[in-house]
Amino acid sequence: MDTLNSVFFGFQVALQPDNLFFCFLGALLGTLVGVLPGIGPVGAMALLMPITFSMSPTAAVIMFAGIYYGCQYGGSTTSILLNLPGESTSIVTCLDGYQMARQGRAGVALGIAAIGSFIAGTIGICGLILFARPLTGFALRFGPPEYFSLLCMGFIILTYLASGSMARALLSAVMGIMLAMVGSDPMKGIDRFTLGNINLRDGISIVPLAMGMFGISEILSHLEKRGPVEVYKTSLKGVFPRWKEMRESWGAILRGSVLGFFLGILPGGGAILSSFVSYAVEKKISKRPELFGTGVIQGVAAPESANNAGAQASFIPLMTLGIPTNIVMALLLGALMLHGVTPGPLMIRQEPNLFWGLISSMYIGNLMLLVLNLPLIGIWVRVLKVPPHILFPVILILTMVGVFTIRSNVFDIYLMIFFGVLGYLFKKFEFEIAPFLLAFVLGDMFEEALRQSLIMSRGDFTVFLSRPISAAFLLVALGLALLAAVPFLWRRRPGVGYDEG
Repeated sequence: MDTLNSVFFGFQVALQPDNLFFCFLGALLGTLVGVLPGIGPVGAMALLMPITFSMSPTAAVIMFAGIYYGCQYGGSTTSILLNLPGESTSIVTCLDGYQMARQGRAGVALGIAAIGSFIAGTIGICGLILFARPLTGFALRFGPPEYFSLLCMGFIILTYLASGSMARALLSAVMGIMLAMVGSDPMKGIDRFTLGNINLRDGISIVPLAMGMFGISEILSHLEKRGPVEVYKTSLKGVFPRWKEMRESWGAILRGSVLGFFLGILPGGGAILSSFVSYAVEKKISKRPELFGTGVIQGVAAPESANNAGAQASFIPLMTLGIPTNIVMALLLGALMLHGVTPGPLMIRQEPNLFWGLISSMYIGNLMLLVLNLPLIGIWVRVLKVPPHILFPVILILTMVGVFTIRSNVFDIYLMIFFGVLGYLFKKFEFEIAPFLLAFVLGDMFEEALRQSLIMSRGDFTVFLSRPISAAFLLVALGLALLAAVPFLWRRRPGVGYDEG
């Protein structure tokens, strides 16, 4: 009953005019960002972060959340019409969505993507409500050793699930932690790694770092590409699937929603992993798996449902444990801290307006997206035709203005340009950006948990093994690290991988 009352209280907060407006704005901008290839929710959130300083924390988080799950909707449009994922979570949607468009069924594909996303979003929100309080009670048993071990496990899981080399992902994470240490020592107050520059005494702000690593680096990457993007011409009529198509998709939507929700809780997994796994499951259980990739409606319904459920579920560890599971949640954590809000087990008590208002706004935002998304498809297609030589300079100017307005410091613009070049080099040399940003955001918490634990134990490192929860997290982290190392060690065995005959 307490949970039900809290949900009603959340709707009262979310339906306030200013919060309702920013929920709508976030959903609309998120869809637009999802449609535009290459920008992504992180770039959009970093760009808009300076604007949120004049807003209440609740309104800011509601808008950022709307951008995140709105991107999951918008990404399906370009995947289906252009065979180009506007958002990385919609990569799998290209396989069958674009084939449906080539068959003249683009409207049906877009319709089932929107309906599946709404149902999955609803399931994800219900799961968020059900799991929030139990996880919060569990998190209250956490002390510095448990947080340190949990962060260790999170870093290992993140690098374990990285798309490229685990060694490079670990190196990226180490670089992020090192950059997080720039500035004043939190316990001694002395400057460290500032190179004598007074602008670095307060540390490196997440805004120029995120804008550079995603906004500027994307512009530099796209400048290498040549040739305009052609939108596939097809009929957009009949966006509401027929009863037969809904019956074929129903099971895929439910399975994708459940899989997406539980995989979305995992650090590093989130919506991207959810969409891949749900597609693989549907193909595995299908009576005719050979048809997948030729325009099967389940191949659109499952991944689109999974990535939306995963997006909702990724808020659970952030709001209850204070641990971001992916790069978007890491940026959201940074935004909350800039507003003086610390996510974690005490958030429900200390910030009930923000916590329950955010959860309730997600359902309202999903309704808005369902109503808005299909009628605006024609507009999104026109947006895709904006020439890059117009779009990229506008983005560049907005990022520079946004960075400067935070502290009115030109040095932040230089930092943004530096991190833009660094992000470009990361992509060129196939280094993972996600572990870098996550480690940067969590670096302060990681260091403080380690030092507080050692102060508690008077320098005894066995404190991490003597506490059951901490020891369990470290064992999981060690197991995952060994699993990742086995293929590398196997390849180094004499004779392995060579033809001796």
